[in-house]
Amino acid sequence: MVASGGSRFHVAVAGPADRLAPLVVLLHGFPQFWWAWRHQIPALAEAGYRVAAMDVRGSGASDKPPGGYDVLARARDVAGVVRSLGRERAVLVGHGTGGILAWGVAALHPRVVAGVAALGAPHPARVVVPGRAALTPLALRHLAFYQLPTMPERALTGGYLVARVLAHGAAVPFAPDDVTRYRDVMRIPFAAHSAMEALRWSVRSAPRASGRRLRAAVRRPLAIPALQIHGSADGLVRPEIADLDAARLVRDFRYDVVPGVGHFLPEEAPEEVSEILVNWLRPVADRHALWGA
Repeated sequence: MVASGGSRFHVAVAGPADRLAPLVVLLHGFPQFWWAWRHQIPALAEAGYRVAAMDVRGSGASDKPPGGYDVLARARDVAGVVRSLGRERAVLVGHGTGGILAWGVAALHPRVVAGVAALGAPHPARVVVPGRAALTPLALRHLAFYQLPTMPERALTGGYLVARVLAHGAAVPFAPDDVTRYRDVMRIPFAAHSAMEALRWSVRSAPRASGRRLRAAVRRPLAIPALQIHGSADGLVRPEIADLDAARLVRDFRYDVVPGVGHFLPEEAPEEVSEILVNWLRPVADRHALWGA
């Protein structure tokens, strides 16, 4: 359990504890928790990185306060966790909503971030490009449903919505035991409401000051290296246009598409994703050899 901003966060750690070992923080997406990275944690640790897979605010074993589910507050959480782990900088690797959060931390707390890898997560400068949405119609329908009061929470705790989201996003089916595990974690008291509040903020923030502040921050160019990975069969994000904003805003940018894979890349293509991450991290680590010093 790691403290940040008055809350406690559950973090699964692996790899060398040496302060010279670069820190990589893994941020899960919806409707998951740190366990979504179970395949990448040992691969990154064996490659020499200190790995910290975090349960973000409101999920898993982390605290579930009544508020603070906007990207600005959750970005402060992540920056504080990096410092509580004894480091000044880290590479952030996020999937889905965790990828959007990783982009936000890089924009709002640039001194803490040495690089960003976003899986199934387009850059949030614009979710909509002229005449075309980066999210699929199915994902937009999900977001519309999440705006309703109480009904999405009941669907999550009942287990129906977890299975539906995993099935709609994935091209490679989840094992029944894995679906059950994610259902069980959503039944932890206040976890379902916390997850929904974060997704509601993503829509309702548009006219608010917090939303305007975030949009202004993410539209600034990024000097750090960034990687985007998408599955060619993603049911929630359109890979053919997902890279448009990052390609414009990130000087050192790489975009990979994994064929035949859906939205949940860390679990649908664990070996391919681990290999891409390790290969991308090597030059990033060389450039920032003393992240934690």
